[in-house]
Amino acid sequence: MINKTIKPDRTASSSIDSGCTENKNLAHLIIYKSQHQQNIIQNTAMFTKPFAFTLFLFVLFGGLAFLQPVKAQNATAILAKVDSVQNAFADMTANEQMIITDANGSQKERTLRINQKGSELRMVRFLEPADVRGVGFLRVASDRLYLYLPAFRRVRRIASSAKNENFMGTDFSYEDMSQSTYADDYNAGDLNRQQDRWILTLSPKPGAEVSYGKLILYVDTANYVVRKVEYFEDNDSAPVKELLVDDVRQIEGYWMGRTMEMIDLRDQHRTRLELEDIAFDQGLSESFFSERNLKRPVQ
Repeated sequence: MINKTIKPDRTASSSIDSGCTENKNLAHLIIYKSQHQQNIIQNTAMFTKPFAFTLFLFVLFGGLAFLQPVKAQNATAILAKVDSVQNAFADMTANEQMIITDANGSQKERTLRINQKGSELRMVRFLEPADVRGVGFLRVASDRLYLYLPAFRRVRRIASSAKNENFMGTDFSYEDMSQSTYADDYNAGDLNRQQDRWILTLSPKPGAEVSYGKLILYVDTANYVVRKVEYFEDNDSAPVKELLVDDVRQIEGYWMGRTMEMIDLRDQHRTRLELEDIAFDQGLSESFFSERNLKRPVQ
């Protein structure tokens, strides 16, 4: 028997060792990449959560801060449009049928004539019945209001302290009678929409000589005619009066309500006005609105 010594194949052994080494390196590489990817994911998560939360806070508070001025600006713009619509004409003349109703249902009827030029000049004269015929009211400016009583044959200037008094037994105060543009005396605050109405909350401007602590206007979204006004003595109280405007029409190109009713909510006393024979842009002169004309006999 011949003993044959088999020599190890170094080439094969070298190949096996090389392969093992490569497999080990590959395994380390895979583990490294896996750990690296996990680190990336963890770091990304750590970054994303605070970023998302910060973005949320920005949208919440920054967005609200951005929206509030826009909302206020819209309220101011709507109020300006309201003033523009109700003073769009150069001048106006009309007759008014007035019905005063007390809480018991008893009524008094009056007939008046109103003349107005722009937003400042306004004259109201009683035509009927005989006991009030010739009584007149004149507005030259917000702080220049006059009352004429034929029985005394003199014109009396209405003091600022008396502007909240009722005009000739009606539910309209002298202040209500002289109101022309809301933006002169009030700032527009909260703005809401309820179906076809803009709801505007107005607060007095600093230094404004007004007797109301707050007004809430209900404005037609289609034509910007005021359909309702709630009057408050102060900011937190219930309304003391409300004005309702109906029979809204476009007359000679101008939008207006032909009927108005002022209601005293404390005693359920009310005054209703119905406009008739309305005419616009007749060329009234500023000199017509004078104390001299206020004293002239009505015709």
